Amino acid sequence: MKETVFDVLVYLFENYMDGESEPADADTLRDELMQVGFPEAEIEKAFDWLDALADGRHEGADPVPGQVHPMRYYLPREMDRMDVECRGFLLFLEQSGILDVNSREVVIDRFLALEAEDAGLEHLKWVVLMVLFNQPGSEAAYAWMEDLVYEQQPAYLH
Repeated sequence: MKETVFDVLVYLFENYMDGESEPADADTLRDELMQVGFPEAEIEKAFDWLDALADGRHEGADPVPGQVHPMRYYLPREMDRMDVECRGFLLFLEQSGILDVNSREVVIDRFLALEAEDAGLEHLKWVVLMVLFNQPGSEAAYAWMEDLVYEQQPAYLH
């Protein structure tokens, strides 16, 4: 089985983002991931992915005053990677108040950064969960999304 960046991210999220495990330094995490069997190239891509998430979580355009849900037009390259089901799910999350305009853009950016040709709705749900985890003030949205991800997803084992 070919391990991907997504697999590394889910492993890290499930093992270190729950607050129960003490986070290790990057070198220790890299060693652990390699011992578990993840390829070094995928580990480095995962760390780059997480760094970009951390750097970009407070960036983005402010919503237009008076416009609750601005229309989002997808670029052809975005439509190639995000099928109708994914785009519809993002719209649902935004209309439900789980995502705002800025977090939606971070989700789209991080989803595309996975560079997985077979990434679909389940991948998108995990990306949304990771983005919400990294956004202060999104605790209720994160809890709702966490229930959705784990309710429909069997336990992720490496």
